[in-house]
Amino acid sequence: MNFLTIIVFFLIVLQINAQTPNLAIADSLYAVGNYSEAIEQLENLQEKSNAAQIRLAKSYVAARDLDSALKTYKDILLQHPKKLLLAIEYGEVLIKAGELKSADSLFDLLATTYPENATFQYRLGTIKEKQKDSTFIGFLEKTIELDPHHQQALYKLSKYALSRRDFPVSEALSLQGLEANPKNPSLLSILAQTYFNENSYILAITPFEKLLELGQGNEFVHSKLGFSYYQVRYVKDAINQYNLALSYEDRNSDTHYNLGKLYARTGDLKKSETHLLMALLIKKQPVDAEFLSLALTYKLQEDYEKAFQYLNSALEENPDNERALYERAIASDNFFKDKKAVLNYYQSYLGKYSKNGNESLIHLAEIRIKDIKEELHLNGE
Repeated sequence: MNFLTIIVFFLIVLQINAQTPNLAIADSLYAVGNYSEAIEQLENLQEKSNAAQIRLAKSYVAARDLDSALKTYKDILLQHPKKLLLAIEYGEVLIKAGELKSADSLFDLLATTYPENATFQYRLGTIKEKQKDSTFIGFLEKTIELDPHHQQALYKLSKYALSRRDFPVSEALSLQGLEANPKNPSLLSILAQTYFNENSYILAITPFEKLLELGQGNEFVHSKLGFSYYQVRYVKDAINQYNLALSYEDRNSDTHYNLGKLYARTGDLKKSETHLLMALLIKKQPVDAEFLSLALTYKLQEDYEKAFQYLNSALEENPDNERALYERAIASDNFFKDKKAVLNYYQSYLGKYSKNGNESLIHLAEIRIKDIKEELHLNGE
């Protein structure tokens, strides 16, 4: 044991010096986490009082010897069947041990005996959930009828509503719980995800920020907050959050892709290029959107040769990317000396999208085709 452990050990021994030596030693060992030694002391007691047996059961649980814990709890309850707190502890251990049928029977009896107790309804709900029994929702709903601010039940119910995309319910339930405990990170997460999934990004920002204030930052929170900032045009804040997300997982193609687009907005085209290239290297599925964004970054740098190259790559990934087909014509117009070849690229775009494409792009392509034809005519070509 280290020095601090020794100090704690002797302080506890002094506080409980009225107990038998072995029981006092067992308590001190348990308090500093030496469960195996505590169990040894308790098992060697000559006279095993109820208090000693309860300590032994708890020590077994702490040491993860659940079979021994269950046997000890059962022995005590056979002698003292009316000890309610002991019965609850026994039920909790049954759940931990996966003895769900026995746990269900016990908590059902307790819930029948004490119908106004929200905790028993909640325990029945969690057991039913583990058993894949759809009636678990009813028990959780009964829990919050009895205790409207039951944090765990509200979390499970709001999470269930979110999974079913029932956003009004997940919002209402998470807010109901946060009224009682505004710093509950689980409910803040559900609320933030609810707003995020219904595209209410300006509302999602506050609960995500509160999670960070509570020290709950991770890749998920930073990336979702970054995207929320992005959607409301807080570009610098979005960049900061995405970079923090990369500190947790630096091979997330979506994070690099969004950073590439954000840096392009700030005019930092070098960083935009770097992150878009990283997105391309990482991503394993069709990457036409990333190729297009990278091409547009090169277009802003007036590097039309590279823009043309990546637009071709985008079209190889997805021949139906209208914007890439149009931008390829633009890049060729700024890079090719052969205007007949340029004309072919514009006509290729119109040939595919003149009837069902973007009206603005079609109009611009038609004007440019007309200009090129006039230019070729004047040059006798």
